[in-house]
Amino acid sequence: MNRIGFSQRLELRQTQALIMTPQLQQAIKMLQLSNLELCEFVDAEIERNPLLERQERPAAPPDEPAADGPSPQSGAPEDFPGLLAEATEHWHSAAGKEEGDGSLDWAGDPQAWRSGSGTAEKLPDLDRIAARPRSLRDHLSEQIGADIADPEDRVIAFHLLDLLDEAGYLRGTVAAVAETLGCSLSRVEAVLARLQRFDPAGVFARDLRECLSLQLREQGRLDAPMRLLLDNLPLVAARNIAALCRLCRVEPDALAAMIAAIKALDPRPGHAFDPPLAQPIVPDILMQARPQGGFVVELNPETLPRVLVNHRYHREISRAARSKAEKDYLTDRLNAANWLVRSLHQRATTILKVAAEIVRQQDAFFRHGVTALRPLILRDVAEAVGLHESTVSRVTANKYMATPRGLFELKYFFTSAIAASHGGDAHSAEAVRSRIRGLIDSEPPGETLSDERIVELLQREGVNIARRTVAKYREAMRIPSSVQRRREKMLAL
Repeated sequence: MNRIGFSQRLELRQTQALIMTPQLQQAIKMLQLSNLELCEFVDAEIERNPLLERQERPAAPPDEPAADGPSPQSGAPEDFPGLLAEATEHWHSAAGKEEGDGSLDWAGDPQAWRSGSGTAEKLPDLDRIAARPRSLRDHLSEQIGADIADPEDRVIAFHLLDLLDEAGYLRGTVAAVAETLGCSLSRVEAVLARLQRFDPAGVFARDLRECLSLQLREQGRLDAPMRLLLDNLPLVAARNIAALCRLCRVEPDALAAMIAAIKALDPRPGHAFDPPLAQPIVPDILMQARPQGGFVVELNPETLPRVLVNHRYHREISRAARSKAEKDYLTDRLNAANWLVRSLHQRATTILKVAAEIVRQQDAFFRHGVTALRPLILRDVAEAVGLHESTVSRVTANKYMATPRGLFELKYFFTSAIAASHGGDAHSAEAVRSRIRGLIDSEPPGETLSDERIVELLQREGVNIARRTVAKYREAMRIPSSVQRRREKMLAL
């Protein structure tokens, strides 16, 4: 019988491993934050750290008044608190005077409050105050109150109003409403039919077809051929003119007029009252051309949060700290505050360095346009600025640069390469897409370029591209095929 022996011993092994501290992870995360997300992050840090405070931007120096002229007038809302205090002081001083002349002293001509020639001329006029925009719900609620008198029908109407989305569509079934309110299905449908006649035309529709039908009914154009056309909207999107003419039993000219009428309708009637809020894009980098040549790249100071470490406050509360826990807390908050300031500075420096290299690499684009955009990958910029590719990828995410040619995301300048047909320099995919769009836009009225013809024209210009690549780029730009474009030109749609 064999016996296996075991022995125990201690060994000391030395290894190296890369461990990312929480602060390093946070610094990497800050690189890919947009300017709005960065402001939210900094605000949260200021709330948690009593040693952090925002640095107020220096106010612009007021214009010096002319020597012989009156001081410049200002109607800015910021002046209102001071003016209100001044007016209140005049009121109290006037009220405290003896009643001898039977009138109140308003510190000047009483007409100054109306003509704008006195101190109160800075107060905004009531007719200049912008009214609150009228919402779709307010507009429909007034019509429900004026048109529907029955209390039970009015309850149903307001319940249906609660189911409207921002575009004016009814999100919910009539059967579910009847079950929820405990009423008959026919009564809910009758109330819905009355609501569908409200202004704007098309509200309370349950799908696109019904929305367009309601608007055409309001215009008196909902005849039998138009109903058949609305029943076949997928064929309209596919531009299958022959099938639509056969189904609707109309001539091509009449079909073109019907489609033109549909195009004039509003598929989202609710947006006329509650338009979706467009989030403005604030550029992180500003670029300008120098008069002597070249470009100047700088960070937008409006997007950089100004944060300071209040060392004076730290010294004051450090003197009052008694326990070790209090001292450790203050030390931790001071280190976190200093780290945040350094991280913000490093983030700004890295963004500026990467943006300057992109401008240098794409110099031809800023001088000649999109046709001169050269292929560029993250590795090219990373090697030039001495950073890792992942760092460049984070820096270029959600960052925008204002250039003489418009506002571009930094990711826009990184495009794949398409080989040249004669062994020359490669072409940028974005430049090729722009060239395809230009060829299609310049088509003669009676001619359409097929994908094969576009390939031939691009190969003459030195672009080695396949037909399937042209089709992929065309579909990505939502450009119809040559057959569909030919149908549109024949019908003059």
